[in-house]
Amino acid sequence: MSQLSPFHIAIPVHNLEECRAFYRDVLNCEEGRSSDHWVDFNFFGHQLVIHYKEKSIEEIASNPVDGKQVPIPHYGVVLPWDIFHAFAEELNQNNIKFIIEPYIRFEGLVGEQATMFFKDPAGNALEFKAFKDESQLFAK
Repeated sequence: MSQLSPFHIAIPVHNLEECRAFYRDVLNCEEGRSSDHWVDFNFFGHQLVIHYKEKSIEEIASNPVDGKQVPIPHYGVVLPWDIFHAFAEELNQNNIKFIIEPYIRFEGLVGEQATMFFKDPAGNALEFKAFKDESQLFAK
């Protein structure tokens, strides 16, 4: 497959209006279709649907990566390098509480990337990353 296509992801949220405001106003995602139980967003060129689901008491697990606890599950997107850094600054200005602050992994090595993790108001973990050289997205 040579051309990347937009993906679709649906996530549960127990607070539809709070998450709607977060994705629309904090992450600046354009809102699409909606009902009283779900809302579509343009999530950086991909379709994200938040669906109402009663709150769960299930804890998010994590795995150690680079000495940090990476939340499992998580979702997100790969952004261009400059956009990632501008977006990270916007998040800081919006007082986002990071699980993992923006930092550079594999600096100077194959797959050098910037990454950051934070949660939406429903507790869903998000990762945003950027590759110094986008051709190394799947490099070994």
